[in-house]
Amino acid sequence: MPLPALAAILDDYELLDGEERYRLLIDLGRELEPMPDALKTDATKVRGCSASVWVYPTQAEGDRLHFLADSNAAITKGIVALVLSAVQDRPAAEIAATDIVAALDPFDLSRQLSSNRTQGIPNMIALIQDTAKRLA
Repeated sequence: MPLPALAAILDDYELLDGEERYRLLIDLGRELEPMPDALKTDATKVRGCSASVWVYPTQAEGDRLHFLADSNAAITKGIVALVLSAVQDRPAAEIAATDIVAALDPFDLSRQLSSNRTQGIPNMIALIQDTAKRLA
């Protein structure tokens, strides 16, 4: 089942506060398709995250990119899913041109979450965009 659109997630997110926002992120993380353990390697691990995060790009039909991802922490996994909602199954050139940081700005994650939960986000975004630029 595909991840919901970022705009739809934001609509729900804005109606919630504090703990409910955490629950929304945790639920969103549960919607990620399972990532095979064999893909959770040093090569797919995102650096700089306090929790373990893995992101593995695959090419879907044409030049579309589909990312498999996982984390060993529930809220972090939700943040991963949130980032992927901005780019999942889009053409590589479109992902490379997307300002993912700006797309996530309305969620104000740095205010909602501790800094150690958000410190790896720029690295994850960089990995996604570098992959898209390479394949575009």
